[in-house]
Amino acid sequence: MNFALSFKPPSAGRSGPGGGSGATMENLERQLICPVCLEMFSKPVVILPCQHNLCRKCANDIFQSANPLWQSRGSSGIAASGGRFRCPSCRQEVVLDRHGVYGLQRNLLVENIIDIYRQQDTSRPLHQQQQQQLMCEEHEEEKINIYCLSCQTPTCSMCKVFGQHKDCDVAPLSSVYMRQKTDLSDGIAILVASNDHIQAVISQMEEMCRTVEENGQRQREQLESHFHGLVAILEERKQELVGLISKQQDNKLKHVRSLIRRHGDHLEAAVTLVESAIQSMEELHMPLFIQVTGASDMERPELSYQSMSHFVIDTDDLADMLRNMDFCSGTYSQV
Repeated sequence: MNFALSFKPPSAGRSGPGGGSGATMENLERQLICPVCLEMFSKPVVILPCQHNLCRKCANDIFQSANPLWQSRGSSGIAASGGRFRCPSCRQEVVLDRHGVYGLQRNLLVENIIDIYRQQDTSRPLHQQQQQQLMCEEHEEEKINIYCLSCQTPTCSMCKVFGQHKDCDVAPLSSVYMRQKTDLSDGIAILVASNDHIQAVISQMEEMCRTVEENGQRQREQLESHFHGLVAILEERKQELVGLISKQQDNKLKHVRSLIRRHGDHLEAAVTLVESAIQSMEELHMPLFIQVTGASDMERPELSYQSMSHFVIDTDDLADMLRNMDFCSGTYSQV
């Protein structure tokens, strides 16, 4: 059993009078279809700020599925505090007040356009309305008005009575259409609610990523601060130890140079003494000779005085400790 959307064209064809008007009406009808129930808008409401339209009932079904704990309007008890609504067309989220969907503005302009469209649709010639009827290919004069449940295909009454579907179970096409449309609408609402849940999970993970980046940056800054502190301590200690070396070096140089001056003075005195001794060799009086030739002891630094090897620092253990520096275990904090 085959069927087709076989419109019965008027004698003038689509290009004849009224053809362009029919195409315009079809384009207008597509603009007036709700994206949820796929029917013409019923009490359309405007979703701010994206300006998309939905049937108020469809919008309320989506809102209720996304906010199951929201208290509907007119129920007893404490007033609702509002909830979130995500547009099924663009996925933009809107925070509604305590009135929920009933707080959204009615789109009166779209309602007026729908009324005008319906008036225009009913005033169209009968042959244009007949163009939109599905006609049976086997019985060209019969409309497709029943649905074969066994074969799961639309058919006509003649096919049920005399044709290949006479032993099949059938149902009115309108009832099957309404049931399938209801199932589709429910499925859309479930998908929208599922998408909202997935979007919430994605938003939560995106927030987690931002938190991880912020915490990582904060820990890097703390680590750099610790190492700058260690470098400052090492630099301070180095200056102190270098100062000790410089101080003892200056003291030793000062002492040795003072000895050099003293011994230089002694050397000059010794030269004078040598000259005096030479003259004393010619002295005939013994007591005066002995008095002139007396010698004095010379002070000198010890042999290891110039060594600075006692300024030795062992940094091997400290270097190993720095190389093995790591994060402390058991101090994990959720930051």
